[in-house]
Amino acid sequence: METRLNLSWSNWGFGLESLEESVKRLKNAGIDYIELHGNHYGADLGYKTDETLDILRHYDMKVSGVCGMFSAENDLSSNAPGKRQAAIEYIKRELDFAHAVNGDYLLVVPGAVGRPNAYDDTEFERSVETLGGLGNLFIEKGIKAAIEPVRAAEVSFVHTIGEVKSYIEAINHKGIGHINGDIYHMQSEEAHIGEAILEAGDQLVNLHLADSNRGALGEGFMDIDTIIKSLYLIGFNQPGKYVTPEPLGPGGDPYPAMNAKPDKQKLDFLVNQTSSYFREREEELLSINRG
Repeated sequence: METRLNLSWSNWGFGLESLEESVKRLKNAGIDYIELHGNHYGADLGYKTDETLDILRHYDMKVSGVCGMFSAENDLSSNAPGKRQAAIEYIKRELDFAHAVNGDYLLVVPGAVGRPNAYDDTEFERSVETLGGLGNLFIEKGIKAAIEPVRAAEVSFVHTIGEVKSYIEAINHKGIGHINGDIYHMQSEEAHIGEAILEAGDQLVNLHLADSNRGALGEGFMDIDTIIKSLYLIGFNQPGKYVTPEPLGPGGDPYPAMNAKPDKQKLDFLVNQTSSYFREREEELLSINRG
């Protein structure tokens, strides 16, 4: 237990702020990892690799992974073949980028975020087939496919750790086997967040954090202590495993946050409050264990 959990931050919630401003804020708060916005929506869009690497090197910041963004326009489960093809091409671009910036994972959502109603009764099968066809590419690029279960208010299927494990089992490809958890979604869908973390076990590669109000940690009633203890129980305090705050605020579709005008004072508070509260609780729990 001498090794601490790796604290990262998902920056797409910073809206239209420049990457350099975001990285500088995180570094000043003692955060050494960043989960980058997967913003390569087309061949000429998104972070440029060379510029990104220059900023990361300047601030000695490392990339935990890339947060894939899956809307109705690039939906792995869509009943429109062109939308599934868009998801395939999007993932290919993000895998190239994640590999180039030395990320460990790419977050993947099986169905579109912001679409809680099912297309039909075969969207699970379409998503499995579409993502499964990319398994070899994940292996080739050395990037983990981190599948995220999302609450029913935002997506139409794969809401729990048990369901994401069934999804991964259905794909049945050694290149696709990891999980991105999110405690905000877990509080809606799981009977017990700590038990859900234990159920995810070794497959868990990243855990998104937010308090019960989807705000800064310490501002709601989320049981962060149980979450931290559960992570240590599964040996999450090791290289390649990350805890990543993503305080986006409430609502059925969080994606508008990516185009928000940044409020520097608010973002500074979110980062400083969350990082300090998390580390304080972690140190307190470890000191009790040592005692």
